[in-house]
Amino acid sequence: QVQLAESGGGSVQAGGSLRLSCTASGSIFSRSSMGWYRQAPGKQRELVAAITQGGRINLIDSVKGRFTISRDNAKNTVYLQMNSLKPEDTAVYYCNADGWGYNYWGQGTQVTVSS
Repeated sequence: QVQLAESGGGSVQAGGSLRLSCTASGSIFSRSSMGWYRQAPGKQRELVAAITQGGRINLIDSVKGRFTISRDNAKNTVYLQMNSLKPEDTAVYYCNADGWGYNYWGQGTQVTVSS
């Protein structure tokens, strides 16, 4: 059973920074596309950032220039560096591993940005 363990969430003031980490158990990491999603209260879960096995990155427009996604295959870990945080970034952030025939989710980590 693959597990994705997220860490790094918390509460910050607007303009602050947080770095989320997600470490995958098992041997799937290097062949997975890794993503960070978020879900705010009353809203649908949305993709925030994704990075493929080859390092191709996709970011949604609202976080471009503020968030960065990266991966360390040796550590089975994907990161989401979040700078210049805004109150509208408040949500539960979920890590996702997607590959051929599988799709796994982490438990989520809360990010709260106060104005």
